[in-house]
Amino acid sequence: MKGVRRLSPDEVARYLFRKVVSWGRSSNVFLQNGSRLYLDVGSHPEYATPECDSLIDLVTHDRAGERILESLVASAEERLGEEAIRGTVYLFKNNTDSAGNSYGCHENYLTSRADDLEHYGQVLIPFFISRQIYAGAGKVVQTSRGVRYSMSQRADHIWEGVSSATTRSRPIINTRDEPHADADRYRRLHVIVGDSNMSEYTTYLKVGAAACMLRMLESRSVVLRDMTLENPIRAIRDISHDLTCRRTVRLANGREVSALDIQREYLDRALRFAQAEGFPPEEQRALDMWEHAVTMLESDPMKLDTEVDWVIKLSLIEAFRERHDLGLGDPRVQALDLQYHDVTRSRSPFHRLQDRGLVARVCDDSAIERAVDVPPQTTRARLRGEFIRRAKDRRRDYTVDWVHLKVNDQAQSTVLCK
Repeated sequence: MKGVRRLSPDEVARYLFRKVVSWGRSSNVFLQNGSRLYLDVGSHPEYATPECDSLIDLVTHDRAGERILESLVASAEERLGEEAIRGTVYLFKNNTDSAGNSYGCHENYLTSRADDLEHYGQVLIPFFISRQIYAGAGKVVQTSRGVRYSMSQRADHIWEGVSSATTRSRPIINTRDEPHADADRYRRLHVIVGDSNMSEYTTYLKVGAAACMLRMLESRSVVLRDMTLENPIRAIRDISHDLTCRRTVRLANGREVSALDIQREYLDRALRFAQAEGFPPEEQRALDMWEHAVTMLESDPMKLDTEVDWVIKLSLIEAFRERHDLGLGDPRVQALDLQYHDVTRSRSPFHRLQDRGLVARVCDDSAIERAVDVPPQTTRARLRGEFIRRAKDRRRDYTVDWVHLKVNDQAQSTVLCK
């Protein structure tokens, strides 16, 4: 920051969350739209959407989180100005920084306790590793061998297939058993391999394709071909570094396949399932998007320059490089790579494209603005959000987490929401 003095990231985070702490008395709060907002390790903000049983609700509330954080940035800059500290606060929805740190975009899926988690892992690890061809956020990467563009920001930071760790040795699937629900009936499938997406289309496709996979896994009639990878960690990196999507990786059975081959295998099985048993409407929409993405990737990945984040960003970068005659490693290109993820819409190249109708959308701005304050109406988040709203209106002291609601200022019992 430029001004009277330089602020550390911790100080900026305190300014960012000052408005939150003023009413919540903490930097770890639940909001009246049912979401959770807090400062995670390293003083970076984390937003967790409320529970959603609808894909469109999930995308909308993911977007609402961006709006909430954008408003905190504006409030922080205003407060800094009042204290004669001139400067600009930047907040990015990405997954890596210039120091080589990585922070994830975690997905949580509610699954049955009766389901075979080991079998889920065997099937889903090849799926999650290969889906980056349409779910990656893209990144310009500096290496000892030079500069390259990778599909995924997270791929180079994943070290295990399945593990209970989240930071020390990041896995694809985290097995820590925290269902935040009735543990006798449910399990949480905690996926931490994914990138943070700016494109609504990519977010819907990413989660929707996973939902289709889970629905097939839950069906006793579906048998999925064994696509177990010989070396998952090498494969996730090799796939991320190949923008043609055709580089082959080795399966445990010795067969050589590309990420496109793996996705096509799962997609074709999902298409057969749709004909035989059918998907709910939102998942059918995701299946259609999945088929479109794989078909375009088989033809020419750059045809997805209005839908898929890594392609949208690469198109922006290539046009910028050509216009200014720049190399991929030029600092101005790296700045554009970062600016793509700015949550302040007036500064983000992605949002300028969106405002001009040059990227695909799946939700509208009025729904996003409503989701800033209103929780999903079909999950327990509705009860949590209404509880918080009424407690704040009546100035009652309360405690809330994912499964508990409690009024603190009288001898009230805790409500458990499973």
